[in-house]
Amino acid sequence: MFSTLFTGLKIVLTPSTFLLITAGTILGVIFGAMPGVSASMAVALALPFAYAMNPVIAIAFLVAVYCASITGGGITAILFRIPGTPSSAPTTFDGYPMAQRGEAGKALGFSLVASAVGGLIAAFAMALISPQLSAVALKFGPSELFAVSFLGLSVLSCLDSGNIVKTLISGLLGLFLACVGMDPMLGIARFTWGNSTLLSGIEMIPVMIGLFAVTEVLKQTVKQKKIDGANESDNTSKMKTVLPSFAELWETKIPMLRASVLGTVVGILPGAGATIASFLSYAIEKKVSKHPEKLGTGIPDGIVVSEAANNAATGGSMVPLLSLGIPGGNAAAIMMTALVIKGVQIGPMLIKTQPEYLASVFGSMLLTNIVMVIVAMGVAKVFAKILAVPYSVLGPVIVMLAAIGAYALNNNTGDVVLMAGAGIIGYMFVKLGYNSAALVLGLVLGQMCESNFRRAYTLTNGSLVQIFTKPITAVIMTACVIMLVYPFVKPFISKKKEA
Repeated sequence: MFSTLFTGLKIVLTPSTFLLITAGTILGVIFGAMPGVSASMAVALALPFAYAMNPVIAIAFLVAVYCASITGGGITAILFRIPGTPSSAPTTFDGYPMAQRGEAGKALGFSLVASAVGGLIAAFAMALISPQLSAVALKFGPSELFAVSFLGLSVLSCLDSGNIVKTLISGLLGLFLACVGMDPMLGIARFTWGNSTLLSGIEMIPVMIGLFAVTEVLKQTVKQKKIDGANESDNTSKMKTVLPSFAELWETKIPMLRASVLGTVVGILPGAGATIASFLSYAIEKKVSKHPEKLGTGIPDGIVVSEAANNAATGGSMVPLLSLGIPGGNAAAIMMTALVIKGVQIGPMLIKTQPEYLASVFGSMLLTNIVMVIVAMGVAKVFAKILAVPYSVLGPVIVMLAAIGAYALNNNTGDVVLMAGAGIIGYMFVKLGYNSAALVLGLVLGQMCESNFRRAYTLTNGSLVQIFTKPITAVIMTACVIMLVYPFVKPFISKKKEA
C-alpha cells in the first residue's frame, strides 16, 4: 500500500506530469459541465492528446479527465437542472431546488466536497484490495449482472413515494424505449416502424437533455421569471461556491461514506457504472434516511449521496481493468484501447509485472480529486455568471447548447428531433404528475437488463430456476422484491400500528 502510494506520488508530482494531470482535470470539468458530453465521450475527446505520451503518464492523464468530468456534470445539474453527465441526474433532485432558493453556492460546495471524498475513498480501495475485489467481480455472470441492473430499476419505487403508480408507469415507458432498435441477440429490428433512424435505438443522452434541459426551459418560460441561482442577494454575478463548514460536513458524514462504499462496489462490477451507482445510492438513502420526506426538496444529503457515489464508481471501474484486463465501463474501455495501442499487455499479470500502472492511476486519482475542487470552483463561477442573464435570452441559449450537445453525439439531426420530442414529453410529464427521472432510469438500464437476462437464459438452456437460485442472484432479487413491494405495503403497516 505505502509503496504504491510513494510510487504514485513520485510519478504524478513530476512537474511535467503534474501539469498534464492539471490540464486533464480542467478539460474534464469543462467537458463534464457541457450538456451532452458524457464521461466516456470526454475521455474519447482527450484520447488524441494521450497518443504522444508515455503509457504510464497517458493512463494518469485519462484518469484525470474521467474523474473530473463526473464532477463537472454536477455543476450544470445544480445551476440549470441539466445533468452534464447521466450519472449527475440524481444531483438535480436536491441541487436545483437549493439553487432556486438562492443556495446555489452552498449546493456546489457540498457537491465538490462529496465528489472529492468519494473519489479518494475509491482510490484507496483500489490500491488496497484491487486483486481481491476483482476476484469477487469475476463471480458475477450474466444472471448476477441482470440482478444488479434490476436492483437499479427497483429504485423506481423510491423516486417519488407520493405517486408510485405514475412513477412505475414512467419507468415502464423507459423500458419500452430501451427495446426500440435492433434485437441485441437476434439482430432483428424491433418497434422501428420502418424508420431507419430508429435502427440504432433510442439514444439516452438526447432524451436526457430533452427531459431535463428543454423541459425546464418550457417551465421557466411559462412562469415568465428569471432563474435565481444567487446567494441571499439578487446579484447573480457575485455568486460564490461556498465550501461547507466542518459541522455541516459532519452532519452528512454517514450518507457520504455509505455512498462512497456503495459507489466503489458498483463501479467494480463490469458494465454497471456511475449512473447505476448514483441512482442506487439515492434510493438507499431514501430508505434509510431519518427524514426521507425532505429528500427531493433541496437538502445537502441528496447532493452528497449522488456525487460521492458516482465519483467513487470511477475508482471502482479501474479495479477490473488493472487487475483482470476487463473494463468496468465505457470510459475504462477507451483507456484500455489507448494502452493496447501503445503495446501494454493488459491482464492479470499487469499489477505484478508492471505495478507502476496501478501506482500511476492511484496517484492521478489522489491528485485529481484535490485539484478538481479548485478548478470546479472557478468553472462554476463562470457558469454562475450566466444566471444573471434575463431568461428571455438565457432560455434560447440553453436550448441552443442542448441542441448542439444532442447533435454532436452522432452528428445526426435525428437526435435533435428526439431531444425536442423528449422535451415536450417531459413538460407533459410535469403537468400530469409523471416522473422524467424514472423514464431515464428505465431507458438507461433497460438494455443492460435485457441483454444480461437473455444471456443467462441461453447459458442455462432456458431454465429460470437455475437463473434465480444462484446465491448472489437470489439475494439481490429478494432485495429488489422487498424494495418494490414495501411502498405498497407500508400504508397498511402504518394503519395497523396506529390502530
